[in-house]
Amino acid sequence: MITHNLIIYKFISLYHILDELSSDLNLNVTLADNENSLKDKLKKLSNYLVISNKLYSNIENQFILDNTPINIFKLVEKINIEFLKIKFNSQSDVKVKNYNIDLNSREMQKNNTKLRLTEKEINTISYLSKSKKAVSIEELQEVVWSYQSDIETHTVETHIYRLRKKILETFNDGEFIISKKNGYQIK
Repeated sequence: MITHNLIIYKFISLYHILDELSSDLNLNVTLADNENSLKDKLKKLSNYLVISNKLYSNIENQFILDNTPINIFKLVEKINIEFLKIKFNSQSDVKVKNYNIDLNSREMQKNNTKLRLTEKEINTISYLSKSKKAVSIEELQEVVWSYQSDIETHTVETHIYRLRKKILETFNDGEFIISKKNGYQIK
């Protein structure tokens, strides 16, 4: 499960409330009471949200809580919505090789040329791009298609073939997905 890091910036009363509830909310709550403390925390964290009671222009992923008191359930809902927005935005521009891939709209782009992809194609590219080694057909069946490895099927090979063909026709790139003797890889 992904840990959400909630940094309370210069808002100590809110920190005490959320710190007490953090284990129930599945949040990692920390306090930054000055700019240096905040910078140190941001260097070490990913997937974070900074909550403060006023706007600080140099802070990314900031949520301003300036309308208090607030119902705790409404606050938790707003925090969850902010984390969803952060996730959505982070998936809007993923770099794979020299391509930009938007996981949300399922588009692959290089220069001004775009290619629409299916959900399985996006999932395949995403999984292959995260792997440092070649990924076996059985692993792709299990992870991307949710098939059991003992089922005899050529689904993966067919999808990879079609995906490579689409990329070749659109971008003239026959080396995006490489066949290895033990599977497929994006280098």
